[in-house]
Amino acid sequence: QVQLVESGGGVVQPGGSLRLSCAASGLILRDHIMAWFRRAPGKERENVAGISETGGIKYLPNSVKGRFTISRDNAKNTVYLQMNNLKNENTTVYYCNSVESVRSKTARFETWGQGTQVTVST
Repeated sequence: QVQLVESGGGVVQPGGSLRLSCAASGLILRDHIMAWFRRAPGKERENVAGISETGGIKYLPNSVKGRFTISRDNAKNTVYLQMNNLKNENTTVYYCNSVESVRSKTARFETWGQGTQVTVST
């Protein structure tokens, strides 16, 4: 059974940083393209960062490019999202999942983790 556990969220001031982690079990992570999604209230989940199986290909939308970095450690079955220079609009819950391509708007697995809340506030 696939399990995805996100962690690392918290409350930070604008301009602050957080590092999110996604621990995967029940799958061989190196076989999966992975992505981080965010879900703003009343909206569908949005892909904010994608990474290929070995990390050689990455996707970051313009809204986070230069501020967010996605990485992975297949030996630890973990995917990371380094978030720098956070803005108020980055406030939401972040999730990870397997995807078909780094730019995919939908996830491979129907089951999601609990997500991790990021709150950017003064």
